[in-house]
Amino acid sequence: MSNDRPWLSVYPEGVPANIDTSEYPTILAYMTEVSKKHSKKKAFSSMGVEITFKELDKYSTQFGAYLQSRGLEPGDRIALMMPNILQYPIALFGALKAGLIVVNTNPLYMPREMEHQFNDSEVKAIVIVNNFAAKLEEILPRTSIKTIILTSIGEMLGGMKGGMVNFVIKNIKRMVPKFNLPNTISLKDAIKQGKAFSITPFESHPDSVVVHQYTGGTTGVSKGAMLTNKNLVSNMLQMRSFIEAYLPDDEERIILAPLPFYHIFAFTINCLAAMDLGALSIMVLNPRDLKSIVKEFDRYKISGMTGVNTLYNALNNNENFKALDFTNLKFAAAGGTALQRFVAEEWEKNTGTIISEGYGMTESSPVITINPKGKVKLGTTGIPVPSTELRIIDDAGNPVAIGEIGEIQVRGPQVMKGYYNQPEETANTITPDGWLNTGDIGKLDEIGYLQIVDRKKDMILVSGFNVYPNEVEDVICLHPKVLECAAIGIPSERSGEIVKVFVVKKDKSLTEKELIQHCKENLTGYKVPKELEFRKELPKSNVGKILRRKLKE
Repeated sequence: MSNDRPWLSVYPEGVPANIDTSEYPTILAYMTEVSKKHSKKKAFSSMGVEITFKELDKYSTQFGAYLQSRGLEPGDRIALMMPNILQYPIALFGALKAGLIVVNTNPLYMPREMEHQFNDSEVKAIVIVNNFAAKLEEILPRTSIKTIILTSIGEMLGGMKGGMVNFVIKNIKRMVPKFNLPNTISLKDAIKQGKAFSITPFESHPDSVVVHQYTGGTTGVSKGAMLTNKNLVSNMLQMRSFIEAYLPDDEERIILAPLPFYHIFAFTINCLAAMDLGALSIMVLNPRDLKSIVKEFDRYKISGMTGVNTLYNALNNNENFKALDFTNLKFAAAGGTALQRFVAEEWEKNTGTIISEGYGMTESSPVITINPKGKVKLGTTGIPVPSTELRIIDDAGNPVAIGEIGEIQVRGPQVMKGYYNQPEETANTITPDGWLNTGDIGKLDEIGYLQIVDRKKDMILVSGFNVYPNEVEDVICLHPKVLECAAIGIPSERSGEIVKVFVVKKDKSLTEKELIQHCKENLTGYKVPKELEFRKELPKSNVGKILRRKLKE
């Protein structure tokens, strides 16, 4: 199957069998070319405020110069901890221009999670929104972070609008807890100071690592997937070719970006592929705020968007959204979690567009397969993108016949270099001949459409985010009144799955409220159990391993 590539027969016109990775040898080369090509076009919009490609290039260059002036050297790590705001692309490309490795960090992380990621990746600098500064203050002494660039939600919105947004967030919504961080500088001031410096050139190659994207992989231990220039450029080109089929060059390309850029799906598609297309990316601060999405559809003639099943489902049930004019909408992509058939069918009925579901993972930058224009097969995640091989193997590692179920393996230029400082995990995940073991179970039809049958054995998927039972269990077992526990995922109409835990008490006085509060203090919101059941004992194997499978049954 991997050698025949029968899926090429359903590729849209203009989509190549293989991409030319030399088109952009590095992300920097890509950024330079895109800035010249689309200099006068608008690149990003946040709350109605726009910046052009030329402005993005200028601001990011000045910010990169500032970072180098602070003694940061090529190869040093910088964390970006913010939602979808204009500061993100400026900080991202500025950091890359300075030769730094970007560590995307979920703003919802609790201090414990932040500390692990920052120390594991050896982060030396951070750009963080002030809403989350108090959490950084708590762990700062136990990290190697010396350079802190502080920003606010409204900082780049300018004038009265920016001031009003910051006032509401801080004083009315009270979303900025008090903090005291030493030697910080605002992003705007860093950009201004960067004018006095120029960026010192450095060597960057296709195989140079530019991003540490954290994931649990096929286990529960959070690891930094090392993504190289070649990985990200390749996946960006692979996706660009499919999106171009939906959005012709002679039409204005405006793509809604409701998913956070710190998530690999939006990072590659909305922040990289969309820019190469010269598209205006409409950044949504909070994807759960359906009012803001409706407002952006009213404000702009949206021609494409990305999302997850739960978002499409929520929009299907929003009367204000359904009343919108979708004349310009040509493209909708789904990933991160399985797209339910009834959601796709309802979306087509409401908007006239068909959702193109794809499949990927952090370790593949992320896209592996996508449903092509005019040949969408509901219930599948589509066909492999250009320059990608896909096969299904049995437990012995042998390829299986068409239609048979097994583990999905992928090989292509988008497959990561490995996990940072995790040689054993890397060896377990990538075979000597370059196949990535996804840990997902699926099957291929005779054309090459992939159907996901099951996911990583015990992983829980909440609104497109991976939740690993080991991490939840580790946190719960830190509570002195807990003897043992197990976490599983159970179906949820709202988020796909929710976390349910089974707990054996050590102290009879333990209450559900007490334990949930403990979880809220140590876990990001979507990881906190929504259901809890106390039991006298948990099912175990003959060697004492808790059988989550039995609990699911």
